[in-house]
Amino acid sequence: MMMTFLQAATEAATSEQTQMGLWTLFTKGGWLMWPLLALGGVTIFIFVERFLAIRKASVLDMNFMNRIRDYISDGKINVAIHLCKKTDTPIARMVEKGIVRIGRPMSDVQSAIENVANLEVSKLENGLPFLATIAGGAPMIGFLGTVLGMVQTFMDMSAAGGTVDLALLSSGMYVAMVTTVMGLLVGIPAYFGYNYLVARIEKLVFQMEANSIAFMDILNQPAQKQ
Repeated sequence: MMMTFLQAATEAATSEQTQMGLWTLFTKGGWLMWPLLALGGVTIFIFVERFLAIRKASVLDMNFMNRIRDYISDGKINVAIHLCKKTDTPIARMVEKGIVRIGRPMSDVQSAIENVANLEVSKLENGLPFLATIAGGAPMIGFLGTVLGMVQTFMDMSAAGGTVDLALLSSGMYVAMVTTVMGLLVGIPAYFGYNYLVARIEKLVFQMEANSIAFMDILNQPAQKQ
């Protein structure tokens, strides 16, 4: 029992020292650490928000197009439109716009669907350019910190008359190294997060194109039967 208590106390003390050490390193990185920390928070927010939005947009009942086909075949246009409004996904909004255009030339229907698709993709990509900017900009800010830290180091050496004193040079070296690490810690997740979200959007675009083709086939079916 006593050993367990001592072990828990030791682990708690070690954890506390580690947290204090991380905060100390953060403060030694200089003022550039705060913009990098803000960019890290923005990266997390954009990724989580876009991930949830894309996942919601990707959800679609597998029987959706079959029900749309049945309603259109039975002449229940209003019921089909109501189903699209209730589904509330990019694919459903595309199909809804196509249903509203029924009776017009096929080229007009196709154009209306494509316009809605472009708008939906634009909404899904909202925030991604900023995420890509963070992926490239955060390491550059870290590199700026490296340069500033090295400049500070050489200035300290010059002020000391060329004498090499590790304690004197540590301030500039901390700025140089810590900002580089922080820039990479922000930039690398932003880079992979951006590419992951782009891949999810491309997959959804493929589904939208497939359903657009399926809807146009539904409209062409009566002509083929005749």
